[in-house]
Amino acid sequence: MRFPVRWIVSIAAGAALAASVGLSAQSSSSTAPADSTPAKAAPQITPGQSAAANGAYISVDPLASVRYDNRYDVSLGLAYDHMKAGPTLLQGSNLGGLDVNGSYWLTKRWGIEGSERTYVGTSGTGPNAIPTGGTLKGPFVSEYFFVGGPEWLGPHNKHGDLIAHFMVGGVYGNFQKDLLGFSPAIFDFYNNQLALAAIVGGHMDLNRSEHVVFRITPDAVMTHYGINYAPKTSQFDVNFAISVGIEYKFTKSKRKVSGQPYGW
Repeated sequence: MRFPVRWIVSIAAGAALAASVGLSAQSSSSTAPADSTPAKAAPQITPGQSAAANGAYISVDPLASVRYDNRYDVSLGLAYDHMKAGPTLLQGSNLGGLDVNGSYWLTKRWGIEGSERTYVGTSGTGPNAIPTGGTLKGPFVSEYFFVGGPEWLGPHNKHGDLIAHFMVGGVYGNFQKDLLGFSPAIFDFYNNQLALAAIVGGHMDLNRSEHVVFRITPDAVMTHYGINYAPKTSQFDVNFAISVGIEYKFTKSKRKVSGQPYGW
């Protein structure tokens, strides 16, 4: 039985159309659009913040409690001092040691400071020839300061402060320890003695918390040593000293200052 050609063409066209519709439906179902709602980005933690339990972030300032109303503070630092061990020496001595300070604050700006400083090291000498023969080089010398005086609180905020001080007192100079029992005159040294001393300078403080402060203390150190051998003179020497260390503020005992805003 033969089918007319037009029937065959019609059947083929219908089959092709049906196949095309099926493929289009399958493609549409496999490429269905996803949820277009953008995902929420995770919150970023910035320095100085901490995460709370509910997901919020609370800013934390370690200097928020810094005040200048404490009554007492103490500091300890590694110290350096330049000095001359004799009245006519050309060579200076570079000494190291410890710087211990304590303060008692009286008012908003003024306080009393005391300091004990120890410096040790070696020193050059003048040209010498010891009686037993040979020469002496690099003998040990040391200084021990105990001074006190007023201090003044200058510019300050929660980050740091500048403090000026002027302290007077005494210094014990030990210059004869390594001179083998010979007179210091042979080496152009001072003799061992207790002498007048003054320290002028101050502190540069960087607050790290309510209690702890990083401290740098540059000073001019003045001493009035003499010699007990001819011509028995004395003189003022002015030298440079600096220390670097930590201060601790005792904040439980406070100065009575009423009505003062932050940063006084």
